[in-house]
Amino acid sequence: MDDKEIVALYLARSETAIRETERKYGRFCHAIAYGILQNQQDAEEVVNDTYLRLWRSIPPHEPDPLKPYIATVSRRLALDVYDEKHAQKRYGQVPVLLDELAECIPDGDGGEDIGESVALRDTLDRFLRALPPRTRRIFVRRYFYADSVATLAGDFHMKESAVTMLLLRTRKKLKQHLQKEGFEL
Repeated sequence: MDDKEIVALYLARSETAIRETERKYGRFCHAIAYGILQNQQDAEEVVNDTYLRLWRSIPPHEPDPLKPYIATVSRRLALDVYDEKHAQKRYGQVPVLLDELAECIPDGDGGEDIGESVALRDTLDRFLRALPPRTRRIFVRRYFYADSVATLAGDFHMKESAVTMLLLRTRKKLKQHLQKEGFEL
């Protein structure tokens, strides 16, 4: 079943929508949640919560394409669970990822307004679109989906050291790009 048909099922409030979402995107959602949480049970709960969130948000939203919408919902829910379970602790992938990005992403001290957030998002989108496709996929999988360097190395047939170096160079380019666009780091 294609994504438009699945969205139409949600719009019609058919419970088949959840089964079709699970069939098509269940493993995808689980991979995102597990990449962040590193816990099987918590990842399964996030996947189930993702289906519930989709049920509640479609309608009014009619996501097109559906896959990135599902990824965003799963990721946000997993990060919420992570924050809840690891308040004041430093476990898992998330602190490592945040530390890696700390030098090249403006500090989100809460003082920024919506305009600044939108400008940052648009600048990041332009930066990612300008990257070679393979580099973009590796960067997004590392920092959006929280894939480990070892997983990326295996999937892209590279050595871990090569993935690490590629990510380091890409973060440096991102930092330069953001400074050029006027963001204070």
